[in-house]
Amino acid sequence: MLRVVNRVVIGVVGLALVVGGGSVLAVGFGAKPPSWWVHDGRHDVLLSDAQRTRWRGDGWWWPTVLAVLAVLVLLALWWLVAVLRRRRLTEVAVSTGDGEGALLRGRALEGVLATDAGDLDGVAHAHVRLVGTRTAPEARVQLSLEPHVDPGVALDHLTANALAHARDSAGLAALPTEVWLKAVKHRAERVS
Repeated sequence: MLRVVNRVVIGVVGLALVVGGGSVLAVGFGAKPPSWWVHDGRHDVLLSDAQRTRWRGDGWWWPTVLAVLAVLVLLALWWLVAVLRRRRLTEVAVSTGDGEGALLRGRALEGVLATDAGDLDGVAHAHVRLVGTRTAPEARVQLSLEPHVDPGVALDHLTANALAHARDSAGLAALPTEVWLKAVKHRAERVS
């Protein structure tokens, strides 16, 4: 979703800048603008004095201008934070033992860890996300547990099996993990 919004925003802003800048440049070089265009000729200004001061005396003008600018600034900040924030770890550095190293795809390690965690008894669904740096990854695990499972036992199995296997196979000294446990919704059982 973010990638689509990013491309659409950049495309629209880029198109507007190219069209606006190109028209100003063309009129500046002497091209005759159409009758409906904002510029009349080479020495025309974008806004005349009358247009700039038209609504200055109205009480709604400045609050509206400030509100629109504030919304634009907030949207631009949201977009900047969303673009700069990395949601997933793309690669994990793996020590090969010979002084060299290898890179393991983050999604591959997430997939293996999620499969191992999902194979545990009583786990209905497991979702894993890697964050951190490529030399010090951290895991975020969300487990959906069946109603009959003890959360402590499930957490012990996750730590002893899936996380230990992922840590050892990637050659990591540590794999700090944050685990969220939630119960799967189920219908009430009949008691006879």
